Amino acid sequence: MIQAKNVHKYYDQLHVLKGVDLHIQKGEIVSIVGASGAGKTTLLQILGTLDRPDKDKEIELRINNEDILSMNDKNLSKFRNLNLGFIFQFHQLLPEFTALENVCIPAFIAKKPKKETEEEAIKLLTYLGLSHRINHKPSELSGGEQQRVAVARALINKPAVIFADEPSGNLDTASAENLHQLFFKLRDELGQTFVIVTHNEELANMADRKLVMIDGLISNE
Repeated sequence: MIQAKNVHKYYDQLHVLKGVDLHIQKGEIVSIVGASGAGKTTLLQILGTLDRPDKDKEIELRINNEDILSMNDKNLSKFRNLNLGFIFQFHQLLPEFTALENVCIPAFIAKKPKKETEEEAIKLLTYLGLSHRINHKPSELSGGEQQRVAVARALINKPAVIFADEPSGNLDTASAENLHQLFFKLRDELGQTFVIVTHNEELANMADRKLVMIDGLISNE
């Protein structure tokens, strides 16, 4: 599903990623842990095509058998929209839109039909226990509900991979545990692959594999 080889990233003179190699199977849940500054989020952003690695003759990045590094910005944006989903620590919902409207946005960007999209969004929100909150705006939802709306938004285009960056970092303990269980339920029922950066040891240890990053490299599993 994801193959990365010799991934480097510099920010000016700071060498953040120092030749990361990584292989993630379809349907796998992988957690990435490590101290602040180890390169976890940078790696996630590159794997998620939100940032580009530095060019190197030995570098490789393939997702779902697609050569990511050969794509121009337009094709990469289209690939990202249709194949990848994102969940962040701060849900990043648009405050002026309802839960339903927020979930629909990635599908509308992909120019999917409005009726079909809204039906799928309602199905997802119902699946996530939010059927009674569909027409509520983010300010009217709890933190856990907002994050579940963000999960539905990440799922609307049926992506092959979900990237999550500290997804439960802004939630209370009960909401965090519910979210963690939800990831495994989604994997089992919908077949998504998850790559999760987290400081939450419980979530990290639940994963199929836990990757530890130290100073820009994956040190062990």
